[in-house]
Amino acid sequence: MKFGKDFVRQMIPEWQQAYIDYACLKSILQEIQTSRKRSERPGVLKRKLSGSRNFSGLTKRYSRTASSREPEIEDIMVYATTGDDGFERYETTILEVAEAGRESELAFFKTLDLEFDKVNHFYRSKVEEMVKEAVVLNKQMDALIAFRIKVEQPSSSWSCSETVSVDINALDSTEQRKTLGEEMGIIVEGNGSNGGDSTKDSVPEVLSVLERIRLNKTQETPLSTIKNVLKLSNQEELKFTRENLKKIEERLKNVFIEFYRKLRHLKNYSFLNTLAISKIMKKYDKIASRSAAKPYMEMVDKSYLTGSDEINKLMLRVESTFVEHFAGLNRSKGMNLLRPKVKKEKHRITFSTGFFVGCTVSLVVALVMFIHARNIMGADGHKLYMETMFPLYSLFAFVVLHMIMYASNIYFWKRYRVNYPFIFGFKEGTELGYRHVLLLSFGLGTLALCAVLINLDMEMDPNTNDYKTMTELLPIFILALVVAILFCPFNIFYRSSRVFFLMVVFRCIAAPLYKVNLPDFFLADQLTSQVQALRSLEFYICYYGWGDFRHRQNTCRSSDVYSTFYFIVAVIPYWSRFLQCVRRLIEENDSSQGYNALKYLLTVVAVCLRTAYSLNRGNIWKIAAWVFSALATFYGTYWDIVFDWGLLHRPSKHLLREKLLVPNKAVYYVAIVRTMTIKRTVQMLIDDFLIIWFLSSLLYRS
Repeated sequence: MKFGKDFVRQMIPEWQQAYIDYACLKSILQEIQTSRKRSERPGVLKRKLSGSRNFSGLTKRYSRTASSREPEIEDIMVYATTGDDGFERYETTILEVAEAGRESELAFFKTLDLEFDKVNHFYRSKVEEMVKEAVVLNKQMDALIAFRIKVEQPSSSWSCSETVSVDINALDSTEQRKTLGEEMGIIVEGNGSNGGDSTKDSVPEVLSVLERIRLNKTQETPLSTIKNVLKLSNQEELKFTRENLKKIEERLKNVFIEFYRKLRHLKNYSFLNTLAISKIMKKYDKIASRSAAKPYMEMVDKSYLTGSDEINKLMLRVESTFVEHFAGLNRSKGMNLLRPKVKKEKHRITFSTGFFVGCTVSLVVALVMFIHARNIMGADGHKLYMETMFPLYSLFAFVVLHMIMYASNIYFWKRYRVNYPFIFGFKEGTELGYRHVLLLSFGLGTLALCAVLINLDMEMDPNTNDYKTMTELLPIFILALVVAILFCPFNIFYRSSRVFFLMVVFRCIAAPLYKVNLPDFFLADQLTSQVQALRSLEFYICYYGWGDFRHRQNTCRSSDVYSTFYFIVAVIPYWSRFLQCVRRLIEENDSSQGYNALKYLLTVVAVCLRTAYSLNRGNIWKIAAWVFSALATFYGTYWDIVFDWGLLHRPSKHLLREKLLVPNKAVYYVAIVRTMTIKRTVQMLIDDFLIIWFLSSLLYRS
């Protein structure tokens, strides 16, 4: 692999703009090479003139002493100046510039100096941030050590009471303390100890830190939200118990791990950029026939990017502190926790996924042949079958299709180095890869298709009354199995992912009582695409709860309760997103969230009117449904194009936003067209009655 591709592959996506623009510098070198080739006369061999050098003789032995070496002639001079902002700036001067490629060489060094200044300044600013965070971590460790002593030695001499009144919602004024305090769960006020070996202090001096600590409540609850709205007292007492100590240790351990990884990212950032400069200077020397790499790299070695040792020192201190306080002096265990884990791909996952994919395809083919061979769609009772059994099995089709699309998202996130586990807040090492999601989806698809084939192997004529109880119960058995696996408390079937999913679903349902995080509104957006699946769940309850499934009869469509919940179920996802946008509007004071909330409110009205029209079939409902559906469609389409996709932004050159994850812009245009045609048309304008009619007529023609 060429260095340019490997350099881009190893970049941290969030810092992509802060790296050396290696591609730009390489393109300038190509211009220099092209200019030099044009200036050469054809038919004349290129050679270096050596007439000015002294003749060393044919029999003279080489000497390795310093006095015998010829003084090297430097081709460039690098000057360092200090700007008004206090940062160093570097400027390179070429001592002798050839006429061929003169402008390109000057542009090369000017661009290289600017790029190096950018990298050097960025690195220095990040190191300063790490030092500030390290100061806060020192104070947090002082508080943790004091907390440990108080828990393990409750009889220690201490002048304060056994509990400390804590203001849960109060935050430190310092921004760095606010960020780290929210993550760690403890905040130190005042000018506490800034470092040092706290264990060497006497017990009363260590415990005095507890006078200035507060417990930050990281997990918001609906009760705390209601208290904040009603402006009630929301204070709790911090008790020195082992449960609280364990919570604080776990939070602080996670912050140390995250802090150490930031240091590793910075160290890798310095190494990659230094290597890129070395590579590009070697290419320049080869093309321009100069010796400029050595003096320029000497300047780089003396700069802050390479010469600073702050990151290495911080890494050593973090390692020793983590091993001592969080790994029980077991260095191998501590380093395994600090270093990022590379998730190994297991062959049995790939094999099982391929096996279930083959089963799914085979069962689909078998289902089509079964329907055609037995002329099931021409038999009596096929209409009743489609009206009752299709909604039951379509639930699994919607879920499987959604999981396959999610697996494709994971695949492209991983391919383009999107750190989705960190973005979504997955527990390290437990996030599902696209192979795992495909395994679950095709496994569920295989199970559902087997049930469909078993269910079809029976008489569908209602006059024969040959409906078997077991075959009619197959859909509810599969649904019960899926629900049982989802709520299974044992550590099987990706327990951490299941717990994470259930927590996010609960926060979506409980909106706006929880602070809106990225997984919350991401899942709520996904649920807006699963209205038909939610309605299928409602049909399950009605069919098996109040219907006579033994004779395949029900009164769901004529029930007022069913019709009422038919509205409610369709509105829940859009209403959840509306409440999430309202909460973000109030908390973040972002006007765009208000416009986004209006989009979902219009969608709620349109869904209600379309549902009312599907149940009543009146002209008034039809006109109102089309008007509000069109309004919601146009508003939502404009929002998706301008705000979500970044299309038609004036600063953009290619109608899209400047920073794109996928290099091929055609992918975005295809995705936009797909979103506009499928999402808006199918989800907004076609209800489940039209879907059932379309599929039934398609099967009948086959």
